[in-house]
Amino acid sequence: MKNRRKILAIDDDRQALDLIEAMLAPRGYEVITAESGEEVIALASNVKPDLILLDVMMPRMDGYSVLAVIKSNAASKDIPVVMVTAVGYELNKQLADRLGAVGYLTKPVSSVELLAEVARHLPIL
Repeated sequence: MKNRRKILAIDDDRQALDLIEAMLAPRGYEVITAESGEEVIALASNVKPDLILLDVMMPRMDGYSVLAVIKSNAASKDIPVVMVTAVGYELNKQLADRLGAVGYLTKPVSSVELLAEVARHLPIL
C-alpha cells in the first residue's frame, strides 16, 4: 500500500506493543515497534515516523527523557508524540505537555481511544 502512515510504538512490554499493532495495522498503518528508549531515539531520526506512541515507565530511560531527546533533535522535533501510560496523574500529563507531547492516553487503551487519538494527529491521505 502506497503512502501508508508510519507509527512508531515504544513500550517495554511486548504484549502491549502487539496489542497496539493489532489495533492499528488492520486500519492501514505501518507499525514499527521498539522496546527501549535508546532504540526509539535512533529510529525516530532514521525511520521518520508520522507519529510516535511512547510509553512512560521503561527501564534505563523513561518516556519523559526520551521525549525530551526527540524534541531537542532537529531530525525528530516535529514528529507528534502521544504518551501511552498506566500513570494518569495530572502532573504527569502537564509534564508531557511541557516537554512537547501532543496527547496522553492512559492504559489500558481501548481501540476507540487509540484510533481517535491517531486520527487526530494524522490527517487522512
